[in-house]
Amino acid sequence: MTSIERVRLALNHREADRVPYDLAGTTVTSISGIAWERAMACRGMSAAYDDSKTVDIVSQIIIPPEEKLIELKSDTRRIGAGRVLDQDEVLKQEGSLRFFTDQYGCRWEMEEGKDFYFNQTLHPLEQYDDIQDVLDHLTLPDLSSRKSEYYELFDSQRAELGEAALVADRNCAGLTEMFLRFRGYEKGYMDMALYPDESRELMDRIAEHKMQYWDIFGDYIQDRGLQDQFLVAAECDDLGTQQSLLVSQTMLEDLVFPSMTKYIGFLKKKIPGIKVFFHSCGAVRTLIPRLIEMGIDILNPVQYTASEMNLQELKKDFGQDICFWGGGVDTQEVLSKGSAEQVMDEVKKNLDIMAPGGGYVFVPVHNIQEDVPPENFWAMWDAWNEYSAY
Repeated sequence: MTSIERVRLALNHREADRVPYDLAGTTVTSISGIAWERAMACRGMSAAYDDSKTVDIVSQIIIPPEEKLIELKSDTRRIGAGRVLDQDEVLKQEGSLRFFTDQYGCRWEMEEGKDFYFNQTLHPLEQYDDIQDVLDHLTLPDLSSRKSEYYELFDSQRAELGEAALVADRNCAGLTEMFLRFRGYEKGYMDMALYPDESRELMDRIAEHKMQYWDIFGDYIQDRGLQDQFLVAAECDDLGTQQSLLVSQTMLEDLVFPSMTKYIGFLKKKIPGIKVFFHSCGAVRTLIPRLIEMGIDILNPVQYTASEMNLQELKKDFGQDICFWGGGVDTQEVLSKGSAEQVMDEVKKNLDIMAPGGGYVFVPVHNIQEDVPPENFWAMWDAWNEYSAY
């Protein structure tokens, strides 16, 4: 069975020969460069990768070489924009400090030897107290001038790939995430409470930016005749904490979901038949019916250690209506701090819960970061490899 066939069956809630595995199919299901090097060295394998393909420099996430993805039986491959436009030109370094300002005016810094990833140190619209000033100074890149550049990038990414289920990956963070990156957390949350009309307008402008990207991507898939290879389009917005939603569901319905519904609807119309993958960490169980209604087909990362995110209950209550792409093993405690035996036991237990009936793609809860011991990476992979067959 091919990877495309395997993933398509899973997404249609049917059992394949085994549970599909995703490594690096999106920027939230991948691995950091350091974690990758350590894992490969652990088994005497080549750890080489192309550093220029660090597709999410903020999270330090890489795309492993194609031959390694084949060897590790990954069923997915990412095609999509890097998180930072003109990355090589904007990235600077002074001593151990690496920093850059992205296309949205956000400044990011990382202290080598100390930080796992880049931290945001400047919110470009935080300086304004008047909400109208915020709207007047919000600038988003015009992507229409980069259409040929995106086509060239996507072609170059595809040229290196073998047979796999392709994932069209997003160009920026989610609506709420972008809102807070622009305004900062304190002012952003205050805006949402005090200025709902203006907050909706800002969300809508971010959604239009996303739609401009998906318009280009849809044209690309159509022009290249790749409708049968692209199975998934990946989007995101972190809406949950460990214990609750970031803001009330009423506020999400009022301020965020109208714009989100707009761009999700646009995406599904632009790329007929595509399955929409949505990443949201945390305790988001109460949102799942609404996400399904909105047209979202896949939930990631299925953070089952968060409140009310019990895997058995999620599978029972929503397993016929949405696919789960994640929940393979907890990355906060088990994968990063547990023993190899604990990792294997957790993977087997979660596969036993989530695999029956299809509708499941195996991947840990979020990216594999550099604090994951290499032995635990392999314990996870070995357990999936042993127990994923139907």
